[in-house]
Amino acid sequence: MIEVLRSPSDFKAWRQKQKGQVGFVPTMGALHSGHEELIKRARSENDVVVLSIFVNPTQFDDAADFEKYPATWEQDLEMAKANNVDAILYPRYPEMYPDNYRYKVTEKEYSNLLDGAHRPGHFDGVLSVVMKLFNIVAPQKAYFGEKDFQQMTLIKGMVESFFMPIEVVPVATVRESDGLAKSSRNMRLTPTEREQAPLIYKTITTAKTAEDAAKSLSAAGFKVDYVTDIGNRRYVAAHLGAVRLIDNVQI
Repeated sequence: MIEVLRSPSDFKAWRQKQKGQVGFVPTMGALHSGHEELIKRARSENDVVVLSIFVNPTQFDDAADFEKYPATWEQDLEMAKANNVDAILYPRYPEMYPDNYRYKVTEKEYSNLLDGAHRPGHFDGVLSVVMKLFNIVAPQKAYFGEKDFQQMTLIKGMVESFFMPIEVVPVATVRESDGLAKSSRNMRLTPTEREQAPLIYKTITTAKTAEDAAKSLSAAGFKVDYVTDIGNRRYVAAHLGAVRLIDNVQI
């Protein structure tokens, strides 16, 4: 039977009774097959699997975006049960932020590029909540999708910098049959936008340069935040209607 624990103290009491290696999948809910891939990987590599569901307000630079974030608790619970998750940490804001976010984790370089340049404070919120979740769950392994490659890289760096005994495990981006990266935000696309959205993946994989890709997406009606090549990877963020989509591919 799956345990649903609403407070950090209740979770820690449960955690003390667990034996063996713990794998952790942190999420904001609205689970899809991309999250399911993370859970399956965790299940195959650990004795105990923990899922967290917490829509973290401190990582939203736009209050309206936070308000519109989809909540699908019943479906999320069913997916967790179907994949033999042992426990769900499902906390509330006052218990996750008893200090009301006076203390936070900040990275001063890479977090200011790409998404960080367009979403002030976003990665402070991400790193702060992940640090809290890691301290509550105390996993040996934590699983993150490569769709949020910048986020995953920053979390890896935080773990190394603070000597946290956790292995950050990257899991390849899961895509729809037409190439669109799976995302909880896809639920908010209109039918017409959903048809257009796969152009992001198609464009960044076929354009010769990042500049060409940005021009093509703009011409197709996307509002482009960035298309940038860093190392051997191409990153993109673009708005389609009211929805902001991100992706990245190896080049």
